[in-house]
Amino acid sequence: MKILRTDQDRDAVIELLNRRPEPQQGTALTLTVAGIIDAVRTGGDEALLKLTAKFDGIALTPEQLRVSAEERERALQTVSADVIEALRLAKENIIAFHRKQLPKDWLDIRPDGVILGQRYLPVEAAGLYVPGGVAGTTPLVSSVLMNALPALVAGVERIIICTPPTQDGTVNPYLIAAAEECGITEIYKVGGAQAIAAMAYGTETIAPVNVIVGPGNQYVTEAKRQVYGFVGLDMLAGPSELLIIADGDNDPQWVAADLLSQAEHGPVNEAGSFLLTPDAGLAAAVAEAVRQQMAALSRRTIAEASLERSGGIVVTTSLDEAFELANFTAPEHLELLVKDPWNHLHRVKHAGAVFIGPYSTEPIGDYVAGTNHVLPTNGTARFASGLNVDHFIKKSSIISYSSAGLLRNGPAAVKISEVEGLGAHGNAVQLRLDRLNS
Repeated sequence: MKILRTDQDRDAVIELLNRRPEPQQGTALTLTVAGIIDAVRTGGDEALLKLTAKFDGIALTPEQLRVSAEERERALQTVSADVIEALRLAKENIIAFHRKQLPKDWLDIRPDGVILGQRYLPVEAAGLYVPGGVAGTTPLVSSVLMNALPALVAGVERIIICTPPTQDGTVNPYLIAAAEECGITEIYKVGGAQAIAAMAYGTETIAPVNVIVGPGNQYVTEAKRQVYGFVGLDMLAGPSELLIIADGDNDPQWVAADLLSQAEHGPVNEAGSFLLTPDAGLAAAVAEAVRQQMAALSRRTIAEASLERSGGIVVTTSLDEAFELANFTAPEHLELLVKDPWNHLHRVKHAGAVFIGPYSTEPIGDYVAGTNHVLPTNGTARFASGLNVDHFIKKSSIISYSSAGLLRNGPAAVKISEVEGLGAHGNAVQLRLDRLNS
């Protein structure tokens, strides 16, 4: 890994840590995706099947789009009991964490008879996009759990999954098992931008949803951006990223392992892995540990490319500077590997998730901690939050005015309407005030 120093390479450090996406408007990507969306919106199943044949090389009939009960049963028979046990442990922790996010309806009943409040209702249907992994051989079962279970906790009645078919026209059995654990039986063999379009606008086979969540490649992300407003979204996810702030009292092997855990994410060369430390000795030791551990990685090519393009170790002048740079980056994942880390938590202003202490390695959050691993990337932690129950809930305001309340507040409403030149607004209030004052 390259090592930079803020006292010598400040501009290069800022360039390295600047995780901001480039605008896509008007590019070939946006035009291609717009064409796909329009084709599915107007052509339904026929367009969906043509696009699946074109991009996935799989010829399906409308009847084959949905994973059948028989396919689900066959898949479940191939999944080992220890995997099911692991999925259930993760499920239990995820549900427990997200239940604490559930809001409660409330009413504020005032002495003058005015009642104000808020009511929380789940959306009726949610669509989950689950990437196919590497040719369907690396099923992202954790994505199923992380996207489905908050919707389940929120009370969403209909939850569906779209995922690319494997080369034999099936869905990976581990994905089916994860879906089954979440109570999802509506699974469709469709991926890419065409899957997003189908979930947003519907086809003869796939009924539309209200909210679409889940990560994907650049075509999926662009499709989500283009359908936003017609449906709700979780976020526009970018490449995964981890930033570690560490002092000298750390095991370089552990730090290196954590950096590599992010670097092996696809797409090739885009995942970000960064270490900020004021200890030059630790920096050198971690760089060497990364080199040693790299040789044993199954995804060595991806990890090497990511560290070369989007990774680095930065030697800072102090811990204060490390926190300043971390807040500038606003990372998806932030590990605090410093003495008395809880005393430093208040210094973190922007991060999707914060992992505190040497045993809180980031992959624990990916799988079993219970917190959601769908988190803001590309610096969007400056204003966005990770996937949570709120993404699947609508908030309706409740307003009930008494005559006394209208007499007290109505004149102000009339006055404001006059300033805005909206006479009918003011008249609707004034008619009532006149009746009450007569």
